[in-house]
Amino acid sequence: MPHPRTEGREPVPPGGNRTLRALGLDGVPREEPLLYPGAWPRESGLLDGDLLLPLGRPAREEWEEDGRVPVLAIGSNASPAQLRHKMAEFGIDSPVPMVRSRVTGVDVGVSAHVSRMGYVSASPVAAPGAVRELFVLWLDAGQLAVIDAGEGVPMAGGNFDRVWLPAPDVRVEPGDGSVLGGAYAYVNRHGVLRDGTGAPRRHPGEQRALITELLHGSARLRELFGVTPEEFCARARADRRLCDRGTRLFAEEQWVTASGLERYTGSGPDDPSAGGRAPSAGPTAPMP
Repeated sequence: MPHPRTEGREPVPPGGNRTLRALGLDGVPREEPLLYPGAWPRESGLLDGDLLLPLGRPAREEWEEDGRVPVLAIGSNASPAQLRHKMAEFGIDSPVPMVRSRVTGVDVGVSAHVSRMGYVSASPVAAPGAVRELFVLWLDAGQLAVIDAGEGVPMAGGNFDRVWLPAPDVRVEPGDGSVLGGAYAYVNRHGVLRDGTGAPRRHPGEQRALITELLHGSARLRELFGVTPEEFCARARADRRLCDRGTRLFAEEQWVTASGLERYTGSGPDDPSAGGRAPSAGPTAPMP
C-alpha cells in the first residue's frame, strides 16, 4: 500500500522541466507544517539543487566506493524539497541519489514527540512481513552529518538515534535485482504512538488528519495546542517548552509504545557513531 503522499505529478518527458516546482514537489514541511511529510516523487531520481533528474539503474558500487551510505527515508526525508531545504541550510550542494525501493520488515509509524517544526513526524516501526515502497537516500559524509544533526542524533536531548537495520531482518530491494546488506534509519528515542490495540499506529501521511485525530482524543492536548490542526501547528512551531510538554503528555495519556527497532541502537557496519549521542563537530540544526 503506497504512502498517501508518495505520489507527485506524473514525471515530465526527458529533457523537460525538472525543477521541483514543475514536478509539483516544491512544498517544504519545515515552512508549512501541514504539508508534512511533503510530496514524494513517483520514481527514483537525483536531487541536484532545485532539480530532480532522472536516475537510471542505481550505481550502488560507485556510491559505496565514494563513501556514500544507504539511509531509509521514512517521513519528510523522502521529500526532495525538504531535503534541499536541510542541505541548503549548511551550504551543502552535492547531489543526493534517491532510490525508490521495495522494503520488507518496516512500516511507517508515528513519532511519540511533538516537533518544534510544528508537526508530528513519522518514525519506522518493526513490521515483519510488511512490504512498503520507500526511498533510500545514498548520502555522503557531509550530507549524513546534516541529516544526523536535524534528527538530533549527536545530542543527548535529541529525538532520534541513527541505527543500522541489517538484512535479512529488513530486506531492501532497490529495483536492480539486488538486495542491500542493510540500511540506516532514524528511530525515535521517545517510542511511537500506538493504536487502539496497543500496536504501533500507522502514520496516515496526511498531517491534518493525524493532528485532528490526536486533538479529538485528548482534552489536555487541546488545552495545550488548540482545537484545530492550524492552531496546533502555530502553537508548536519553535516553542520548545510547549513541544516538550506535548511529548510528555503523549506518555501520560498512555499513547506510547516501543517501535520494535530499539534493539538496533548503537549498531552499524564499521560505524561506532551510529546511534551515538556524543557531541559532534559537524553541523547543528533545530531538531524536528
